[in-house]
Amino acid sequence: MGIKDDAVEVRAQGWRTLAALHGLIDGELERSLQAESKLSVVEYTVLDALSRQDGWHMRMQQLARATALSASATTRLVNRLEDRGLLTRILCADDRRGIYTELTPSGIALLEETRPVHDATLERALAEAQEIPELAALVDALPRLHAGV
Repeated sequence: MGIKDDAVEVRAQGWRTLAALHGLIDGELERSLQAESKLSVVEYTVLDALSRQDGWHMRMQQLARATALSASATTRLVNRLEDRGLLTRILCADDRRGIYTELTPSGIALLEETRPVHDATLERALAEAQEIPELAALVDALPRLHAGV
């Protein structure tokens, strides 16, 4: 294996470690959120992303980026959450083609009820990951990554 191959393998191993940490956290969050509020992780992510917006709304394409979903998957997700009364769509006054997505009072309430479960589960999953030697260094790096943003 040459130097270039070694660098590729190091990056690939880093990616596998990141994927393992993500999988562990995602699985724990999915179980907890489903049990507590019948929300999936991506549904929670939508509610959380909307709650962090000034004015509590986002354009659909912004929401797609925030959830790492395609435009069509985001539309289906928004439809489901809208059917549950957790969010609503509003036509953009400046651009008739633009559509905003906004939390409803029910969406805000569900998010506020669910956020402590999400946060406790995330904390627990990170503590568990910290005990796995292959994941510990990545967990340790997370606060430094956030500080650099």
